[in-house]
Amino acid sequence: MQRERAILVGVVNPEGRRSRPDDTLEELALLADSAGADVIHRFMQARQRLDPTYFIGKGKAEELAWLVQEKNIQIVIFDDDLSPVQARNLENLVNCKIVDRSGIILDIFASRARTREAKTQVELAQLQYLLPRLTRQWTHLSKQFGGIGTKGPGETQIETDRRVIRTRISHLRKKLTQINGERSIQRKGREQFPRLALVGYTNAGKSTLLNWFSQADVTVEDRLFATLDSTVRLVTLSPVHKILLSDTVGFIRKLPHHLVASFQGTLDEVREATMILHVIDVSHPRFEEHIVVVDETLEEIGAQGKPTIMVFNKIDRIAPKALVPYLRNSYEHAVFIAAARGINMASLEQKIIERLDADLVEESITLRQEDYALISRIHEIADITEKIYEPEAVTLRIRIRRLEAERLRKVLKQRHSPSTNS
Repeated sequence: MQRERAILVGVVNPEGRRSRPDDTLEELALLADSAGADVIHRFMQARQRLDPTYFIGKGKAEELAWLVQEKNIQIVIFDDDLSPVQARNLENLVNCKIVDRSGIILDIFASRARTREAKTQVELAQLQYLLPRLTRQWTHLSKQFGGIGTKGPGETQIETDRRVIRTRISHLRKKLTQINGERSIQRKGREQFPRLALVGYTNAGKSTLLNWFSQADVTVEDRLFATLDSTVRLVTLSPVHKILLSDTVGFIRKLPHHLVASFQGTLDEVREATMILHVIDVSHPRFEEHIVVVDETLEEIGAQGKPTIMVFNKIDRIAPKALVPYLRNSYEHAVFIAAARGINMASLEQKIIERLDADLVEESITLRQEDYALISRIHEIADITEKIYEPEAVTLRIRIRRLEAERLRKVLKQRHSPSTNS
């Protein structure tokens, strides 16, 4: 597919949120590249107040229109979200396709979605974003989604399109509810293992880390949102330390709210995780800002406060002697690795085991020697530290996760076996 020529537009706003506007446009350029556009020009303006009609003001919008014609531009991408009125006015004046930050992110997600769940989630987010932005230029959605046959006398095409979109949104929500129910059942079947979720800013190296641990074949590219569909793999760290490791969609500044809402089912992997591995690209000049964005997103989805290991990745691209001591003092439970080259991965494994062991308890269990199936099951879920044989029984001293210990007590109680002593 032929790549489009693009102009990026950013605004330094009065609240000072753009103290480094070049950095945010650089990230927007990476988003544009991921979406399939070549950035030809960057357009930055400082304003005391955003213009409600043209966002950047009519004079600057006319200047933008001249640039579009002069440089043969097909798309203009704004670093902030535009209101439907602003987008419509700019498109009419500039005579070019206008896309804002949320629109470009949604477009990338739509192109990267592979599974049924991801495609459904992205389509729902796109339609919720699109609904208030319909104009008379909009094409007949019935051709795309299937007619609903409900157009009444005198109803305009825009009203018909809105009706089609709302109907489709309702259908997608029901479909996601069904998919999320299936996911919940799958998670219940995996409760015997601790669940660790990889989170981080997009392109921090989460998929590379998952591939290293599990030999999974997850796509890895040096590009924003290279992977979208969540992946869960069983990883064995030691005989008693088996974990379920899940990769999740990367976070980014101003992640569209519709997208976050649509991905609630996928983000349950994070909310219900035993532990979080927060992966940071320590070679990025603004990695500390990325940490803040991820923490804010975790709070937004209700996953804050979980046991967390700070995984500073790509240390092979920095001067560790200058930065690592500072980070070690600033962040508790920090590990420094280069996942792509396998550097210091043993330290990460050991840190995970240490954090998991904090959840282990010691138990002493007496069973009949003929309880072969139960003894075998205990070997799978616990670390046997000692076996004491008696004429008709065996006492096992074990280290086991608290949740598994509670389940084991219930099984023993049902079998009328001797009680478990802590």
